[in-house]
Amino acid sequence: MPKKKKIKKKVKNNKKVKIIKTKLKSVSKNQEKNNTIPGQEEKPEIKKIKKQPTEKRIYNLKDFVVYPKHGVGKIVAIEKANIGEIDIQFYKILVEKEKLTLTVPINQQSKLRPISSINQINKCISILKTKPKIKRTMWSRRAQEYDQKINSGKIYELAEVVKDLNKNTDIIADQSYSERQLFEKAYERLKSEFEAVLKTNPEEVQKKMDKALGRMNISESENKE
Repeated sequence: MPKKKKIKKKVKNNKKVKIIKTKLKSVSKNQEKNNTIPGQEEKPEIKKIKKQPTEKRIYNLKDFVVYPKHGVGKIVAIEKANIGEIDIQFYKILVEKEKLTLTVPINQQSKLRPISSINQINKCISILKTKPKIKRTMWSRRAQEYDQKINSGKIYELAEVVKDLNKNTDIIADQSYSERQLFEKAYERLKSEFEAVLKTNPEEVQKKMDKALGRMNISESENKE
């Protein structure tokens, strides 16, 4: 009877050894797979250097786009160039308000956005109709916040700046010089996008915006009435 017990113990030990061996094999296989990943990732990286990566959004000639720091522009050309043995495609964008032509590589078009939809324009009009937010912080800090919103490229933030700095009048004495500068910058940026989306003349767009803002010089026709 004691001999049989020893045999059973040996069988159990053999099973444990087999289990450990199989585990070690699976671990070594995983290590081999993991070791091959860095080598596999290097190949596509080399290809990306030779070929210009592109983004999903593709704009066409004569499309209107918004470049955050400069506002609405029109794509006047799509050109190619070879820089450092790399073929690069880029957009030529004319910002008419600033008389500026931008060169934006297609793989950096994340800086661009398409012009707003009619629904977004309507939401902007509803923002312009709301009461301005009065902040008690120092003007220098507020001016910095307004400037950041203007250059964000976000149309709702632009509409908020126009609404907050609007004085319902064209009298220069009612605004400081810096306030008026920021207001005019935001107003013109918003107006240019309204023009591109609504496809109407600047005078009609101004009437629409001034009416929403409750400005005194809404239009000559309305003043006569």
